[in-house]
Amino acid sequence: MHVKNEQQCNACLARLCAEVYGHEAGIAPLVTFAGTIGVLFEQQAARVLALVDDSSRPVALALLVLDEQGESMEVALLTALESETVARPAQQLVKALAEKAPLRVKAVDDTQREIFREAGIQRWFEEDDGTHVGLGPRHPAPDGSDLPRAMHFDEQAVVQAFKRDKELFEGYKKRFLRGLESFPQTL
Repeated sequence: MHVKNEQQCNACLARLCAEVYGHEAGIAPLVTFAGTIGVLFEQQAARVLALVDDSSRPVALALLVLDEQGESMEVALLTALESETVARPAQQLVKALAEKAPLRVKAVDDTQREIFREAGIQRWFEEDDGTHVGLGPRHPAPDGSDLPRAMHFDEQAVVQAFKRDKELFEGYKKRFLRGLESFPQTL
């Protein structure tokens, strides 16, 4: 499900960042949270999606980012949440997305690639840096050449903005913490 409610979306994004980066990751989760909200959401270039169980409890979260041409979406962040009711929820979320959307993923190692392969991502291409790019069955590209870049924000610019503007930093920090505290039990 696409998390459209702003408060729930911010809470899911905060939880996603915390889970992906870890709770002791320094400023990285906050930078991603702020850049996503301040740049990607403002440009309508990113979405938070959730897989929910039969009781509407979120069991997996993903951040999808459009490519620069608006033709496909890349899984930028992905995490499974604790669930006793859904097996391999992150894979199930990717599988559901790949069946409905022109999806691409990046895998940095064989373990990640196998997880995505089990989720239905069958076409793989290697980038110059050794990263593997997988394309879902609905992705329009015939191969891995000339794929448009995913939309992004300048992480260093966010860090510099935080250093220059303490109020901006504190505002995003409060939103991030409020999001973690108010993570919805159901969606």
